[in-house]
Amino acid sequence: MKRTVLNVAALFFGITAFSQNIQTVTNSKGPVLGYSADSGVKILTIGGNKFKDLNKNGKLDKYEDWRLPVDERAKDLASKMTIEQIAGLMLYSGHQSVPAPADGFRAGKYNGKLYKESGANAWDLTDQQKKFLKEDNLRHVLVTTVESPEVAAKWSNNIQAYIEGLGLGIPANNSTDPRHSATVTAEFNEGAGGQISLWPDGLAMGATFDPELVKKFGNIAAQEYRALGISTALSPQIDLGTEPRWYRIAYVFSESPELTADMARGYIDGFQTTVGNKNGWGNKSVNAMVKHWPGGGPEEGGRDAHWAMGKFAVYPGNNFQNHVKPFTEGAFKLNGGTKEAAAVMPYYTISFNQDTKNGENVGNGYSKYLITDLLRGKYKYDGVVCTDWLITADEPKSPGGFAGKPWGAEKLSIAERHYKVLEAGVDQFGGNNDKGPVLEAYQMGVKEHGEKAYRAKFEQSAVRLLRNFFRTGLFENPYVNVEETKKIVGNPEFMKAGYEAQVKSIVMLKNKANILPIKERKTVYIPKRYSPATFNWWGIYTAPSLDYPIDIEKVKKHYNITEDPSKADFALVFVKSPHSEEGGYSDIDAKEGGNGYVPISLQYQTYTATEAREKSIAAGDPVVAPNVHDRTFKNKTSTATNFTDLLTIQNTYKAMNGKPVIVSVTASKPMVFNEFEKHADAILMNFNVSNQAVLDIITGKYEPSGLLPLQMPANMAAVEKQKEDVPYDMETHKDYEGHSYDFGYGMNWSGVIKDARTEKYKK
Repeated sequence: MKRTVLNVAALFFGITAFSQNIQTVTNSKGPVLGYSADSGVKILTIGGNKFKDLNKNGKLDKYEDWRLPVDERAKDLASKMTIEQIAGLMLYSGHQSVPAPADGFRAGKYNGKLYKESGANAWDLTDQQKKFLKEDNLRHVLVTTVESPEVAAKWSNNIQAYIEGLGLGIPANNSTDPRHSATVTAEFNEGAGGQISLWPDGLAMGATFDPELVKKFGNIAAQEYRALGISTALSPQIDLGTEPRWYRIAYVFSESPELTADMARGYIDGFQTTVGNKNGWGNKSVNAMVKHWPGGGPEEGGRDAHWAMGKFAVYPGNNFQNHVKPFTEGAFKLNGGTKEAAAVMPYYTISFNQDTKNGENVGNGYSKYLITDLLRGKYKYDGVVCTDWLITADEPKSPGGFAGKPWGAEKLSIAERHYKVLEAGVDQFGGNNDKGPVLEAYQMGVKEHGEKAYRAKFEQSAVRLLRNFFRTGLFENPYVNVEETKKIVGNPEFMKAGYEAQVKSIVMLKNKANILPIKERKTVYIPKRYSPATFNWWGIYTAPSLDYPIDIEKVKKHYNITEDPSKADFALVFVKSPHSEEGGYSDIDAKEGGNGYVPISLQYQTYTATEAREKSIAAGDPVVAPNVHDRTFKNKTSTATNFTDLLTIQNTYKAMNGKPVIVSVTASKPMVFNEFEKHADAILMNFNVSNQAVLDIITGKYEPSGLLPLQMPANMAAVEKQKEDVPYDMETHKDYEGHSYDFGYGMNWSGVIKDARTEKYKK
């Protein structure tokens, strides 16, 4: 009887209920409102319209009035917030996994117990999450791995219901690093793969040379994100790939400023635009946090700034301005109504000697010149600026260790680092769940500038941050319908679109005597691939293995399989680009009296850096390596961990005794082809997409259309001679058929591709 009464009441008042005690209210000429029946929030009816009384004061405040402009609402709410609440808004959580694991940086407990012992649901909030949401007023949450789309949606709803009844009723703005790529390789794409459409990412997307395809991806990805309860993307990465040894070059679009700017524009327009809305923004929009200002690509020697060994970006070619172009000409000049990227993330790097005003060499997130003078002043950007994760935390004990990244501010206290970041013009702290240091920094600001001025500064940041909540409709309805989530995320239509994009990203470099495609049912030899023992991003050990590099059952649908090369019609060899385990720094070298710095090699064979710089451009670790004033690695040696890939190609070539050998390379950066190109009749290069897509090209189901987004070096001497900040400045590999593996090169069944893309995007 009670249920019937409730249903009648719901129909009468235009209220509907779905799972987790969440209710929705429909406005005839306005947004649908969503709220938790347990939060204490009431619905106000004014002039026939319905509004949420989030602060429970019984009246309609400006920030609760969805009819008003975003800035008016944001300024009203900021004025009502305490400094503690604004400090919480300035926090961006550390990586959250759903459910939380037992250990590692994503660990969490449920009522004091580990997940498996607690009896908790996978979508329940951890003790740690409840603390930073309630006590620290945190409202920006970074989501990584999730058990399933359904669990992610329920967890997001739980967060929103938990905080809706607190204080001013500010919802959560959940975010993610890229999660549509086919493989997980690092902490910044840890949520990748799983039950979601899988697309080319970074260089793979760049290889399509197709900004409209990127826009289509953005539109589909935004639909999946919003269905998961995610309203901010910590992407795209639009650094220029001008330094071929850089670890994160795998995730950039290209070394071309023009192509990268166009790809950035397409990506952000796709994510941020709610189709049909006048200004572009709406409840289908996802905020894009573009990274990494002012371009993190020119890392000296290719070492990455996640570690102290790679803290310096250098500009031997005086080419700083080109690295800014993808932001100023792409991310800040959108075609759609949202006009510019919602947020910007500076990189960890010290852009060495680029501060022409103060002469200060500090990490980009600490630099007042780069943030206030350039980004805010010269380029008029007034969106959110959020630091990269953990720049205010203490650094590790070694330049090769993984911990905080306070580059240029190593000797400051944690609170002093927060203050320096605020003074630089930044609004938000990535990877910090604790409001304490922000409040300490506020008191420093009050002491130096006065309370009125620093309160105004905090409110200004709050307004910037709150815009991204209001524009995406979170204050009206932050909840997701779990049943809809299950239908949207990873649906067959999205999966098909992602897969076809993967195929478009594959580059055919060589096709001697038109050996490809092979449509007939022939017999193929596929050697097993040896994967050496490795340590991953987090230092976790993986044992060596020997296995087929592709699902053999899928190959059997097209070809007969043999383990005897003499019985095969052709061979198919799968390898990965050369990988240097150390990433440019060796604790062993340091312990043996060296400076610790070693070369990053792009070849399989042992490499000695005889042509490296005599003296590094930048150096300086005042805490962990105060005596190291030169980071040169000249005459030092390194060997790729996967050197056996080269042996596999060479031995297969020998065993096939003149019969065709096809090599498929999965690459994470440029590489030296002169070691094996002569041993391959055909070469296909992909940038971390599925081997199934490679197989579909080999069998002729699809024609290759990808183009090289980067130059491929002739040798390691060419790599050493190029300048970290300059595109297109390497001598490139020329194969036995006279083709140069240069930017924009690629083949289809007719030969070298010459089309509108190659005409538009030139060196």
